[in-house]
Amino acid sequence: MSEPENAGGVPRSRPDGLAPVLVSAGAILVVVAWLLVRGDDELFFGYVGGPIAMAAGAYACLRIARVRLPRPVHRFWRRMTLVGVFLLVAALVAMLRANNDTGMSLHVAVPTLAGLGLLMFTFLALPGRQKTPAALLRAVLDGLTVAVASALIFWYVVLDLAPEGTSLAARLVAAVVGVGGVLLLVTVGKAAAAPDTAVDGTALRVLTAAPVACVATTILMIAGDDRSRMALSVLVLPIVGAALAVSAYLQRRALDHPAGQPVPASNRSLFNLLPFAAVAATAGLVISVSAQDMSGRQRTVIIGALLIAGCVVARQLLSLRENTLALRGIRRQQDELERLALSDNLTGLPNRARFTVALAERIEDDRPAAALLIDVDDFKMINDTLGPAAGDQLLFQVAQRLRAQCTAGEMPVRLGGDEFAVLLPTDDPAAAEAAAGRALQALADPFTVGEQHLLVHASAGIAIAETGATADEVLRNADIAMYAAKEAGKASWARFEPRMRQDMVNHAMLAGELRTGIARGELRLLYQPIYDLVTGRLHGAEALVRWQHPERGFVSPADFIPVAERTGLIVPLGAWVLREACSQLARWRATYGDGTVESVNVNVAVRQLREAGFVDEVAAVLSETGLSPRNLIIEVTESSVVDGWQVRETLRALHEMGVPLALDDFGTGQSSLSLLRAFPVDVLKLDKSFVDGIAEGADRGRLAVAAAVAQLAEHLQLKAVAEGIENQEQLNRLRDMGYRYGQGFFMARPLPADDYAALMAADPVRA
Repeated sequence: MSEPENAGGVPRSRPDGLAPVLVSAGAILVVVAWLLVRGDDELFFGYVGGPIAMAAGAYACLRIARVRLPRPVHRFWRRMTLVGVFLLVAALVAMLRANNDTGMSLHVAVPTLAGLGLLMFTFLALPGRQKTPAALLRAVLDGLTVAVASALIFWYVVLDLAPEGTSLAARLVAAVVGVGGVLLLVTVGKAAAAPDTAVDGTALRVLTAAPVACVATTILMIAGDDRSRMALSVLVLPIVGAALAVSAYLQRRALDHPAGQPVPASNRSLFNLLPFAAVAATAGLVISVSAQDMSGRQRTVIIGALLIAGCVVARQLLSLRENTLALRGIRRQQDELERLALSDNLTGLPNRARFTVALAERIEDDRPAAALLIDVDDFKMINDTLGPAAGDQLLFQVAQRLRAQCTAGEMPVRLGGDEFAVLLPTDDPAAAEAAAGRALQALADPFTVGEQHLLVHASAGIAIAETGATADEVLRNADIAMYAAKEAGKASWARFEPRMRQDMVNHAMLAGELRTGIARGELRLLYQPIYDLVTGRLHGAEALVRWQHPERGFVSPADFIPVAERTGLIVPLGAWVLREACSQLARWRATYGDGTVESVNVNVAVRQLREAGFVDEVAAVLSETGLSPRNLIIEVTESSVVDGWQVRETLRALHEMGVPLALDDFGTGQSSLSLLRAFPVDVLKLDKSFVDGIAEGADRGRLAVAAAVAQLAEHLQLKAVAEGIENQEQLNRLRDMGYRYGQGFFMARPLPADDYAALMAADPVRA
């Protein structure tokens, strides 16, 4: 039976994923218990735990190798399965040859060495390791250093400690396995300590138990007493099998919980010190041998010490050469880094740091200076529509034009994003204003980006450096003036005046009070009734937020909504409006029945649509209030729809959920007709400016637009709603055009919830 898979295609662990770990742990416990109560003639039963634990470890590796994994990880665990098979063979041979003899039998050593060699190759083949010739040579020298040192220690120290009468072949075989274990310890340790590995880092660190157990066992098999030799002989393979099982289980858990990646190990690993430890150990041997008469074996120690010293010197020379090359590269890069630190990579202009330094120098030297801050209008829309590459091309061309129009002494810079600045060597307001006009005029001609011809405008702010001001203050003042130019209609410039700072302070104060007002419940909702123009019956309501400030009194939405949008408070404010409107509709429908009001319209700002969790928030509110998606209509403006891909994805998700979408103020945007094809709209709301012009003798152009919108809605099977109806004549004309629904002061003004409820209580419910 195949294992269940999660959304990522990775099978979920079932409870029996721990079975191999429990089996191997049980085998270790059984062996420990046997060691405590064993008899002299029951050695066979002590070795039974090895095959059991090793079989469990191999099976665990096989299971994880069958999971859908990245290719390097799959290859790693497939090889680990073969390692487990080789060591299982060694465990079976050891069980059949159960003894407590000194040294190691060649029959056990052959499959053991095969398993150790494959394990070493498996770790060396892990991805992410450096494959340069220098790195490979360094690894060979490290391995040779450790191998020679460990071989000398086994030959000169460990073998001499073996009991008399021990077979030289058995001792040598055990020593060879021990040296292999030391090499494996270095290999596994470095892989486990690597900062980035394809295989789970914790699983790799668990596998270091295998070489540690191997080295300890081989030493005791040669130089240990009967009791210690027996203990490790029967425990080593169960420990290795348990390590395989546990590491496979940790790898499975890492796949089941990808969010919790293991913490990478530090690069400063003790395993990197092993070559130097080998040198130190060999130096100690040389000192002890030099104090005695030289024998053949002692001469071997001296030769080995020279080999180790040669390897270490060669490695250090290699490192020295690499360091020399690195230093040369650093020197070559210093000048480039200094240039990059003060310039913009994309445009080649000086950057913000260079601008700030130059402006500060002019101010400190009491030289005249002014900052001209320029921001490309609606650049985000261009970047999202045509792509980042086209946006970069446009910014490069803007930089070229700014550089070309600058006169002597002026320094154009790119501050970041679509913001540019020009450092002006003047404190004359007229000269600074002339420079601003010249810069905006240079950007007024169409730009050619690829095959597109783009008409781009920019807004600019001017700030004169006053006595005692800092560079940051001047730049901040220019930024305030630039935003004033944008609020005045864009494509223009404004010179900083002290009142602008006060306006910003008032804006900040209003934002703080608005945040407090939301928390204190100072805001309330009014409901503008929407009527069926044919039957005159109440159809729905549009929720409109109002703010009754305890000190300011009534604060117009035209004042606090822009503040909320600029500061991000529109997100909590919009969340409150959504929840309150849906809750009120649920109460009305519970009191007056489902047939009274079909839906409530809620206006949503573009900042809310950019929030990743907005769709989930809407779903949660509908679920909590017991409403269906059809009971909520989300109203958005045309500018919101063209804001970018993130907003479009949010709107598509809402539409797929079943929430109707209304395009508010239809006809006032730049691309109304194209939006009907790309945007999943359900409702068109004709802007009040067109409703004003449909009475007798009014603007025939507006009348034609209103009629065209009604026909579009009919052909596209959309609901058409007319806004701002103020008299009977407008209502009749709209109804004749085909508008089924409408709202306006003629039918009803925005009402508190209780007054709106009174309308629903009327029978029949009519305007």
